[in-house]
Amino acid sequence: MTEWNARREGWEPQAEDARDVGDVDYARVIHSASFRRLQGKTQILNLGDSDFYRTRLTHSLEVAQIAGGLVSQLARSFPDHPATAVLPERSQIHAIACSHDLGHPPFGHGGEVALNYCMRDAGGFEGNGQTLRILARLENFSAGAGANLSRRSMLGVLKYPAPLSVLGNPEIRPQLQAGLSVLQTIDLSASTPPKGYLDCETDVVSWILEPLTEPDRAEFKRTEKRKGKHARTLHKSLDCSIMDLADDIAYGVHDLEDAIALRLVTPAQFRDQVPAEKCGSFIEARRQKAPGESNDPYEAMVAGLFGGSDSRKRWISRMVNHLIMAVVFHEKPEFQDALLHWRVALPVGQSAFLKALKDFVMAEVIRSPGVQHLEFKGQSMVVSVFEALQSDPERLLPRDTHARFVAADGDLRVISDFVAGMTDTYLLKTYERLFAPRMGSVFDRL
Repeated sequence: MTEWNARREGWEPQAEDARDVGDVDYARVIHSASFRRLQGKTQILNLGDSDFYRTRLTHSLEVAQIAGGLVSQLARSFPDHPATAVLPERSQIHAIACSHDLGHPPFGHGGEVALNYCMRDAGGFEGNGQTLRILARLENFSAGAGANLSRRSMLGVLKYPAPLSVLGNPEIRPQLQAGLSVLQTIDLSASTPPKGYLDCETDVVSWILEPLTEPDRAEFKRTEKRKGKHARTLHKSLDCSIMDLADDIAYGVHDLEDAIALRLVTPAQFRDQVPAEKCGSFIEARRQKAPGESNDPYEAMVAGLFGGSDSRKRWISRMVNHLIMAVVFHEKPEFQDALLHWRVALPVGQSAFLKALKDFVMAEVIRSPGVQHLEFKGQSMVVSVFEALQSDPERLLPRDTHARFVAADGDLRVISDFVAGMTDTYLLKTYERLFAPRMGSVFDRL
């Protein structure tokens, strides 16, 4: 596995340094500016001044904890399995999990769509692709390789191993909505990017995949075309599949907890969209573990979730534990390399339970008018700020960003990097400085 420990830029730890490769990667991620900025990017957009709801930072920490739990559970459940021998160390899976949202721009999906529209003629934008770019280019732990993480950690972060130019359907091009008389607003379906990496990071991906055989490399990068949609990738590494499952669990269960605590959903909505038949694996587990707890475990679950904060936390913990303990290895025989030959997955029952929770959060929270109003407004502000900066970079960009813009011969990717790195509040303040009637002050920080 030595080749997977390599870094793009040579670096040798000091002789007395007790850390392993994963420890170094984890340290670089959590000490990065990009990671700190996640505290200003909310998980379900900006919900006000409450100190309860999850930000991208706390979400990432929860994903890391769940990912570490999945690794421990796999090692315990399958001690003699060949895949267990290649499971990542805890610090390495924590590094990968804490990195997974670094590239997400302000204002959630709306910000991502807005930046993809702004970059429609300059390579596009996609949040996961931006994560790879941050780690490979923009962080400053090395002279020219960004955070300079190990190859294995970078493979774990590479969630969609194909470039946007290959995945994009030429019939679907970012554009404004037609037929409106006053507003100029983005066509959401046309401007949502495919899931892939940015073409400007092709050399980085080539380096990541160097240890693979040519057949493994070709299969790993294979895509599937879809009529009327962008193409999609088909594969991810073992470590990435662990991170991805942990992200799904955190999204489906913990975002549900936020939604209930903030009273964005009701018990009636939950019963309607997450009925008992979709919770079969969890209900059966409760019957076996606590047969005397209730004659109706499903109703006990609903009552607990929508009861006080103590009962809700108890049931949320039970759900997370139920999903973690069920994890299994999934074989991909088309690959030779062990990091691609094995992935992780949930059995059918637990997978259906998690999907029901995720679908509920998406339908009743993410797509609710209350959240979509904020996303729409954020999307408009991102476009306005980007195009203002683009209109006169020398006058409006901060000096250090303008210097990078000039050094890159006016590449709009530099402006995209700057806007994508903004927190929700920083984007809002920049918008107000540029467009609000209030004059502002020269002492306002840029």
